Amino acid sequence: MPKVLTTSAVITCPHGGVGTTVPSTPYVDAAGVVTGEGDTGTLTCVFLPPCAGYTLQSMGLNATTIADRKVILATDIQKSFTGLPLTISETTTLIDDSSPAPLPEGATAAEPSPAMLDDAPPVVVVVPPAVPFVSATMLPPTAIVTFTLTAAFPLAWDLRVLMTTPPGVSMDATNGLPSGLVVAPAGGAWSSPSLTVICTLSAAFMASLGPGAHKLFMTGVTQRGASAYAEATITVS
Repeated sequence: MPKVLTTSAVITCPHGGVGTTVPSTPYVDAAGVVTGEGDTGTLTCVFLPPCAGYTLQSMGLNATTIADRKVILATDIQKSFTGLPLTISETTTLIDDSSPAPLPEGATAAEPSPAMLDDAPPVVVVVPPAVPFVSATMLPPTAIVTFTLTAAFPLAWDLRVLMTTPPGVSMDATNGLPSGLVVAPAGGAWSSPSLTVICTLSAAFMASLGPGAHKLFMTGVTQRGASAYAEATITVS
């Protein structure tokens, strides 16, 4: 049974930044303040670009509300302002076993589906994990980065380009980028247990990143909300 997300949970970004959630509804359980959809938080992330913070969003897998806002489950996928998945460790025992739609009075909830019982994260693999590029020679002329995602009950994926040149920029590349990043298939849909996403990087695209070690960051998410990621480092010299 999924736990409710409270302010006692430990939330971290992929770079180790620690989150602090500011609840807008003062509903206090013995273990902490219950969070609701739209609550925000800050992250102590010093990476470029910094993850900075987050806004909690419900996946719509429960019906419980507080002040007309969905209660957040600890299993709901959450992302930073830069689009990266957050790791949530909730130690409280406050459980929400409601169904997505409220049940009529006297009705009994159906058994959870296999997808809702599966809390295993997906497996995301990248090849190669490192792509060197020399701007003086514009070589290599192209680079191929392949992500393979595997999950029993997949939901979606997304791709980000993290430019580490100060002040740092996070770009949504799920549909590719006109500057020379082609993604196939594009769009973020994930319905089969195994998916391969091929990214083709042109020399013009890699040169446009500027000197530094930049990231091509892939996140996969299951129907339950479990996530995993892999990243390729594009080193421009």
